[in-house]
Amino acid sequence: MMGGIILTLSIGIIGATGRAGSEIAKEAISRGMQVTAFVRSADKAKEMLGDKVTPIQKDAFEIQKKDIEHLDVVVDAFATRDTGKAYQHVDLAAKLIELVQGQAEPRLFFILGAGSLETGDGHHLIDRLEKMPNNESFISIPREQFKEYQLLMNTKNVNWVAISPSANFVPGEQRDYEIGGNELMKNAAGKSEVTTGTVAKVIIDEIVEPKHRNERFTVVNK
Repeated sequence: MMGGIILTLSIGIIGATGRAGSEIAKEAISRGMQVTAFVRSADKAKEMLGDKVTPIQKDAFEIQKKDIEHLDVVVDAFATRDTGKAYQHVDLAAKLIELVQGQAEPRLFFILGAGSLETGDGHHLIDRLEKMPNNESFISIPREQFKEYQLLMNTKNVNWVAISPSANFVPGEQRDYEIGGNELMKNAAGKSEVTTGTVAKVIIDEIVEPKHRNERFTVVNK
């Protein structure tokens, strides 16, 4: 707030046409935020999100400091389905960290996997996933997202926050939810599940009223 005027928050979303990114963009738009969408296809962004977003058609790894320096927050909603390129989760996080090192803004908001969430006795969910039979088809992604979490925890002089969805991160509308810290959460029915709509709301809530700084938190649908 400046001179009694509430300034409109300006956020950039990497992967704004993806499953999580599109929900975050829609939630941000509904709250009157200025949304810049970093996407592979500007036409697709306009089609999905309407005219209230500013699309920038650019590969995530070609984003430069000048592209984000005017933003209050950059949300990294990048996700690859190509297990052979799972390492890109870490590489992109490292690139964004380098771009904002030593600056208060933009704040970086990362969406991590659930694999780094703690399950007790010094273990993480990734430990269970590693023991699953026939996990070759997916295991590289939670492995790399765990490395991304470790990178963030060792990052200094950067204003960042991260969220890990529950074990099952599924498409769906916003539901009642509970927020936790670093431990994998389950609801009263014993399910560790959260919808994209819930995660979008929680992320935008955190952007509007920051409660976490340089830490990761989690959320589960009730």
